[in-house]
Amino acid sequence: MGIFFILIYLTIVMVVIEINVVLFTLTGLDNNISRFQVISMLTGTGFTTSESELIIEHPLRRKLGAFLILFGAFSLAVIISVVSSILSDNFRTKEISYLAVVLIIIFYILKIPALQKALSKHLKKSIKHTYKTHELPIKDVLLKNKGDAFLEVELKKSSPFIAKTCAEIMNESDDYLLILLKRGEVLIRKDCMKEKLQAGDHLYLYGNKEAIQSAFQEDLRDEK
Repeated sequence: MGIFFILIYLTIVMVVIEINVVLFTLTGLDNNISRFQVISMLTGTGFTTSESELIIEHPLRRKLGAFLILFGAFSLAVIISVVSSILSDNFRTKEISYLAVVLIIIFYILKIPALQKALSKHLKKSIKHTYKTHELPIKDVLLKNKGDAFLEVELKKSSPFIAKTCAEIMNESDDYLLILLKRGEVLIRKDCMKEKLQAGDHLYLYGNKEAIQSAFQEDLRDEK
């Protein structure tokens, strides 16, 4: 009976993982990244990656992440308790079986394309109404269109823009903007368009990705 209980509980854990993978994906996260991060948070391992910022910076994902961390800690305690009492018959196998069935049903319901589309729309709408702009990740605030991008360009010594200002190299018709100029540890926002550019300057540009890449192709050529 104890082994059967463990198998049922592991099934619940797997279904919880799949449900959260679907939910993370509906918030706009890549499916492969979602799966890795869900397992990382559930097990408390491997979460210290750069991709974890995609979870931490997003308000809804943070809540899902908090649930997974708590559920993972609880599950570990349950499994340890079951293994230590493997010879005991005091398992609520019937009740836990019902829970497993309910979770599996929820998982398959969430896989329905029409429901996913409606839920994804609702989640994104909920973010707009519930959270302030500064609490949202850049992707949800600025990258509204398919071709939008927020890029960092470091000027090389051979850059054709050295000693020029962004006002001189950018036209009003260009489909991108200079948001910030970083020179060493100094951040230049005021009059950044009038600042003469130097080698090593970091330009933070927002707009059409192809337009930015075309304009700064010399400085972006060797970047991965």
